[in-house]
Amino acid sequence: MGKKVNRVSYRLDSKGIKSLPVEDIRAIIRGADEMIMSGGRNLLVKVLKGSKAKKVLELQLDQSPVYGYFKEVKTEDILAKVDWCIENHFLRIVYDYRLPVIEYTPKGWEIEKDIYSDELLEKINEVCFTKKYDFVLKLKDRNRELVMLLLEKIEASENSQYIPVLEAWKEIEYKKVAKRINSVIRSLEASSGKKM
Repeated sequence: MGKKVNRVSYRLDSKGIKSLPVEDIRAIIRGADEMIMSGGRNLLVKVLKGSKAKKVLELQLDQSPVYGYFKEVKTEDILAKVDWCIENHFLRIVYDYRLPVIEYTPKGWEIEKDIYSDELLEKINEVCFTKKYDFVLKLKDRNRELVMLLLEKIEASENSQYIPVLEAWKEIEYKKVAKRINSVIRSLEASSGKKM
């Protein structure tokens, strides 16, 4: 018979918060990304607070785009906001052996996908300007849903400036993604032809 695991307990307390601004929810969800299935509520609070704690710096969580988002807010109030996001099914707590860690719910993942694909699109915009196409290496092995949403946004832009980046990306991608990239390239070429 296996040894009983003494799980670390936790208690959610959103301190009676009725709702949060969309920007705050998005910041909390974005902050959670780097610690999904590896960090808990307290680590997320430290990132959002802008803490210089050893673990935050060791894991380079100070590089998060939302690091310090709530720097003027008391730690316990940030925790209440995080707990509100858990109670409202944007995030959930699961156990990694004995430690409670956070993960996205389907509702939270939909929001994170949108946020992260926008960030990647900004990077691709920079690549269009700098012509440093090696950034596409960072796109390989990303979550397939995220990649497909990013390609959807590029296609919707109808902007042919993305074609050289897409050509470089296509060369290093797996067949299914490369096929989708090809269809986006054709779509952008057709759109630029219409504009002439």
